[in-house]
This record gives sequence, structure tokens and C-alpha cells, in this order.
Amino acid sequence: MEKELEKLEAEAKEFLSNLEETSQIEDFRVRFLGRKGQFSTIMRSLGSVPAEDKPRLGQLANTIKAEIEQLFEEKTKDLQSQSAHLGKKNLPDLTLPGRRPAQGTLHPVTQVMQETCSIFESLGFSVAEGPDVEVDYYNFEALNIPAHHPARDMHDTFYVSDSVLLRTHTSPMQARVMEAQDPPLRVIAPGKVYRCDSDITHTPMFHQVEGVLVDKNISFADLKGILTVFTQKMFEKDLPLRFRPSFFPFTEPSAEVDIACVMCNGVGCRVCKKTGWLEILGSGMIDPEVFKMVGYDPKVYSGFAFGLGIERIAMLKYGIDDIRLFYENDQRFLSQF
Repeated sequence: MEKELEKLEAEAKEFLSNLEETSQIEDFRVRFLGRKGQFSTIMRSLGSVPAEDKPRLGQLANTIKAEIEQLFEEKTKDLQSQSAHLGKKNLPDLTLPGRRPAQGTLHPVTQVMQETCSIFESLGFSVAEGPDVEVDYYNFEALNIPAHHPARDMHDTFYVSDSVLLRTHTSPMQARVMEAQDPPLRVIAPGKVYRCDSDITHTPMFHQVEGVLVDKNISFADLKGILTVFTQKMFEKDLPLRFRPSFFPFTEPSAEVDIACVMCNGVGCRVCKKTGWLEILGSGMIDPEVFKMVGYDPKVYSGFAFGLGIERIAMLKYGIDDIRLFYENDQRFLSQF
């Protein structure tokens, strides 16, 4: 039994010397000093030794246990002190200034959309929004584009059914608003539109703003004035405009609107293909047939409409040469805006 005590003493001291974390303290206590620990087991076995050896072995066992308890207490205090010191060391310095998380910004297309709407609202236009999933009547027929009309070939359309489709422009709101409201009216219709087209200047989904103004004695000069003010405010400079004759089924006469190239100021460069001009939108005087469809008297009222692509405006405003950059979610690109 004396050898067992010496072996237990050596084992307990070795265990204590290897203690490095406070989480190990309880393991040692249970194993060596607990009610079912190794020292308690040996003390209970004293009853089986010869009577003449009991006093000596009992005293030896108590001495060893007391020494181990003292070493255990010292080791516990030492580990707890180290833990407290490390805890204080790892506490944050509350005197340091706080670190602000990085803040997101509005997408450049959203910024240009909001700026476009703000400019037209300052000119007296109200905002009307309509459904992305549209019926054929409002997307085509109410805009003087009946079935089998050649102009339908200008739109690569996503059809949901024979009479339901994803709108190819925001112009359906022109018919919807005029049906619901008597003139005079000034309305813009911002929103998403969809066409089967995808390359560096086209995407299957993009954003448009359609504008309509109807009143008595409205002329093409009024259209030119509104669009001139818009381009000056959007591009923050007095850019020359030119109106080229074009064709749209719901306007007559119709015109494409060009601005002096924002890259070369009209001198001629790769972006404008050496012409000095960049196309930004389509426009024209509302066709009398459209007025008849919504119950307006074309002999009393006249008006104009225009439509512009927001991505197109954003590319010109910020000098972007690939429309796909808007939708790749590259933070290096988006963070510039």
C-alpha cells in the first residue's frame, strides 16, 4: 500500500504540472480528491491492512493528500489569475473610436431613374406606374399597332399567352392614363420593360420612362422645349440637340432625338462613330388614331409622347461602354456610384 500511495502522489503531481487551462481543474479534483477519487479509495482500503501498520500508513496517506490539496489550491489560483489577466488583455479598448460598417449605395440605374423622374416632376409631370405583365390590347392595339402590323416586328416580345405578354415598353400607360383621365394631363411612366435581346448595348430586361403631355394647342415646339430642358439638367451642360425624322406607330410626326456626343463634345470619336451625335430617345406628336381609341377629340386636343431608356442615359452620363456591367454585381464597379 505504501508503494500505491507513492505512485498516486507521483501521478497527481505530474497531472498538476500539466494543467494549463481552468477547464482542467475540475477534472483533477474529481479524479484525485473527490468522494470517489483515488485518495478516497485508498483511505477506505486502510481497513484491510495489519493493525500495526495502520497508524503509519494512515499518517502517510494524510500527509500526501494534504500536500496534493495544497499544490492543487496553488495551481488553481495561478490558472485563475492567468485567465483573468488574459480576459482583461482581450477586452476591447472602449476609448477607441467606433468602426462604421460599410454602407451600400443606390444602384446607378436607380440613381438615374430617380433623377429622371425628379427632373420631369419639376416640369409639372406626375408619375404613373403600371403592370409589368400586360395585355396585348394596351401594349399594341391601343397604341395603333393592330395584329399583323409591321411595327410589331420592332419588338421581340416575351409572350405569356396569345393575349398576355411582358410589356415591351412603358407606353401602355399612355393609353391607360388617357382612358382614366380627361385632358389636360402631364404624366411620366417609369418601369421595367422586356425584350428578347442581349448584347453589349441591350439586355432582356431594362428600364424606360415614357412621357405624355396632352392639352389644347400643344405643338412640336413644346416637345423640343421639354426635352431640351431635360437633357441640360441630366447632363449638367448645354448640349446641342437634333431631331431626326423617324417612325413610331403611335406618334406622327415622329423623331429620334440625338445629343452632341458627351465623350468628344461633338467633335467625333469611336463612341459616336465619328458622327459627333448620340441617340438618346424617341419622341413625336401623338397620332390622332390613338386619341380616338381613348375617346379624346383630336380636333380639340393635341399632345406629344417620348420614351427613353434609363440604362442608355446612365451609360452616357457615366461613360460606361457595356450595359452588362449594370447587372454583374461587381462591387468594384458599383462602388464608383
